[in-house]
Amino acid sequence: MSAVYKDEQEDWMTVCLKYLLFVFNFLFWVGGAAVLAVGVWTLVEKSDYLSLLASSTFAVSAYILILAGSLVVVTGFLGCCAVIREQKNCLSMYFFCLLLIFLIELVAGVLAYVYYQRLSEELKQHLNQTMTENYAQPGKEAITLAVDRLQQDFKCCGSNNSHDWMLSVYISSKPAEGRVVPDSCCKTITPHCGIRDHPSNIYKVEGGCITKLEQFLADHLLVIGAVGIGVACLQICGMVFTSCLYRRIRMEPY
Repeated sequence: MSAVYKDEQEDWMTVCLKYLLFVFNFLFWVGGAAVLAVGVWTLVEKSDYLSLLASSTFAVSAYILILAGSLVVVTGFLGCCAVIREQKNCLSMYFFCLLLIFLIELVAGVLAYVYYQRLSEELKQHLNQTMTENYAQPGKEAITLAVDRLQQDFKCCGSNNSHDWMLSVYISSKPAEGRVVPDSCCKTITPHCGIRDHPSNIYKVEGGCITKLEQFLADHLLVIGAVGIGVACLQICGMVFTSCLYRRIRMEPY
């Protein structure tokens, strides 16, 4: 009687672990979709701004999240098969896949945090130089479009202020045709509107585009870091459940 009760109790624990893993897989898919969405959103929504950054850390963090999110989709199916079949090999593979994705997302989260710490310094050192030396120059079309979109999206003019454009290669060249700022600085863009830099005509924002872009990137990095580390922590639960189920199956008699 005692042996029968013990067997029933062990079966009940195995069933509970299986249901817990099924619930985890659902949450895992949701988390994976969030990771994938954040990565794609970061690269697609504001991809123009990436050309203004001195390092590729921001883009790398997003690519890592896309990779991790894609792996989650595949691993989720593997997890369901492993739970249904109760095969030790499948469970082992599922566990190591979770561990791999955990490490990938952790790396993305750490990269985002590290870059967040030095974001302000990088922008101050490189953004003004990038804008003044590369705007409207041959072969720098991507940077030109990025600067124009930056100034229009954030309603700013110049890296620190509109006077930064006076040192620009473009403004001092013939193609500028007497402009003192690019037309993208204007509140209402019309041909040659950059000839006047009066506050009624162009954007005058305290801190310039550096402040606006820094806040935008900082918000994105916080989202990348939070999602990456959050889903990574969720996977720890999955690895614990998988290990427990693996041990239960290994202890069962053949």
